[in-house]
Amino acid sequence: MAENVAAKGIEKVLGHSDKDRATHTDISNPDREGGKYADPSGKKMKALAWMGKNDVRVIVASKPKIIEPTDVIVKVTGTTVCGSDVHLLHGVILQLEKGDILGHEFCGIVEEVGPAVKSLKPGERVVNSFCISCGECEFCKKKLTTACERTNASTLQGTMYGKRLSGIFGYSHFVGGFAGGQAEYVRVPLADNNLLKLPDSVPDEKGLYLSDVLPTSYHAVTYTGVKEGDTVAIWGLGPIGFMASYWALKHKGAKRVIGIDNNWRTDYAKSKIEGMETINYTTLKSDESVPSKILEMVPGGVDVCIDATGGEYAKGWTHKMELATGVEQDTSEMINEAICSVKKFGRVGIIGDYVGFTNHFNVGALMELGISLIGCGQTPVHRYWEELRDMVESGKVDPTIMLTHRFLLDDIDKVYYMQEQRKDGLVKCFVETRFSGPRAPGTPELSTL
Repeated sequence: MAENVAAKGIEKVLGHSDKDRATHTDISNPDREGGKYADPSGKKMKALAWMGKNDVRVIVASKPKIIEPTDVIVKVTGTTVCGSDVHLLHGVILQLEKGDILGHEFCGIVEEVGPAVKSLKPGERVVNSFCISCGECEFCKKKLTTACERTNASTLQGTMYGKRLSGIFGYSHFVGGFAGGQAEYVRVPLADNNLLKLPDSVPDEKGLYLSDVLPTSYHAVTYTGVKEGDTVAIWGLGPIGFMASYWALKHKGAKRVIGIDNNWRTDYAKSKIEGMETINYTTLKSDESVPSKILEMVPGGVDVCIDATGGEYAKGWTHKMELATGVEQDTSEMINEAICSVKKFGRVGIIGDYVGFTNHFNVGALMELGISLIGCGQTPVHRYWEELRDMVESGKVDPTIMLTHRFLLDDIDKVYYMQEQRKDGLVKCFVETRFSGPRAPGTPELSTL
């Protein structure tokens, strides 16, 4: 078994025994280390790579090869750009390295399987889980797979958090250093655990989102405890906040859902989710705030607040300066707004990406008002994806309500900047490769950039 150098010292840092140490191969690009992880055929592929802060590019890289006996090589037929990918673009995620291949959401066709793979065979259609599960540790057995003990050897994460979380595809060495799926081919480690078969009745344009958006948005409302009759406020109407609003209103039985954002996405959400209410905070009066507006709409506050924004989006100058100078890693503004908008003894859930330390956190209000602050964590996809696949197949949920664009892989670097700038009505896109099938009926036509 190939072994990353960082894994050798992880027991000393975290106190894990050899039995529990991280067992994976840290390869963010098959051309690393002189190309020894590249397919011996010499085949090349297009892939998106991080080349530095605010610089992502489509490059030509070597096709990856089977390294471990539990690996699978997937020929990618669909990928996408996530709102959290913008954090990578900005370089706010720790331990990114030049040349890392990005992308944590993909679907495709199994091309090659390692000798120890049991449940998959070439030609089958699959979708990945963005988090990488060993299937054997305490947490994986409980389907809390983002808490996997064995697929991430980042000593830095262990030092910062006191413990490690799972590896993640295409999302820096802070989460394992695995090459991602914004590419024509991807190596999937421990593939029996980390690929889900797609039925023929579920096209790629629907099945792809089982990798992240559908489970993450569903987890946000489930783990935060949204129930029938609740009033809910959700910060951020990107794909996660949009779909969380849908789940809360249409599947959990919430009485009212209020979405908060600062652009056209408020109108889009209302047009797609019947009964949705929104606040565009840029239109508030000078003496109004998001909490005061929510308390006006729901006297006493809502039952549940969910923050689907992320810690890099500062609103006030204090936090903008502190983020820019490194005095803090995440702004506390949206969490503070949620604390002030929820009813006494209510619940505040955080599903947006926060990675480090924050300042000016309203801990007094949290304690005095008896509010439960719930870190939803990176979503344990494996807990939900079979249930959600069945919902998609039966038509109980249609992920294409958030699908606004279709692009070529050649243009995916430009899509990052569109996502960053919230341009051209982009909510969620489908990115096709040269291996993609015909466009599914009713989904967006191909746009070229």
